[in-house]
Amino acid sequence: MLSKKIQEALNEQIRIEAESSQVYLAMASWAEIQPGIDNVTAFFYQHSEEERQHMLKLIHFVNERGGFATVPALPQPQLTFPSIKHAFAALLQHEIFVSESINKCVDIALQEKDYATHNFLQWYVAEQIEEEALARVMNDKLELIGEEKSGLYMFDRDILTISMAHEQ
Repeated sequence: MLSKKIQEALNEQIRIEAESSQVYLAMASWAEIQPGIDNVTAFFYQHSEEERQHMLKLIHFVNERGGFATVPALPQPQLTFPSIKHAFAALLQHEIFVSESINKCVDIALQEKDYATHNFLQWYVAEQIEEEALARVMNDKLELIGEEKSGLYMFDRDILTISMAHEQ
């Protein structure tokens, strides 16, 4: 049985994961109308779906442990970006925010001596390490490219391969 404090923290994390899905969905929609970045668009759509799956995993865990997972209202995400570089910078900052939130949940689980929740959250801790590393790689590559169009072409060509390599 989840304590009230843990249930509240996990419901907040559900909100954050749902918000993450919306943030990346908005990035995908913006990218889709930019010329020549079809793979960047696919990356953002995939990322949005992954975040939705993270949210669902939390919902099931809360409900299975005798709590009540609540479906949150979500704010409007940022809809446009000055450039791909700005979109990926926002992605990195968002992933850092998500990591901090997961760490708070882990801390609460330890305070409450809820080792089942602590164990469950370790998957999210590991996932966030991967997500932040991937976001940093993408930002580093965009920094190297600068404003060079041929570099952006190569970035778009390689993004899904880079993404899959980081997941392994």
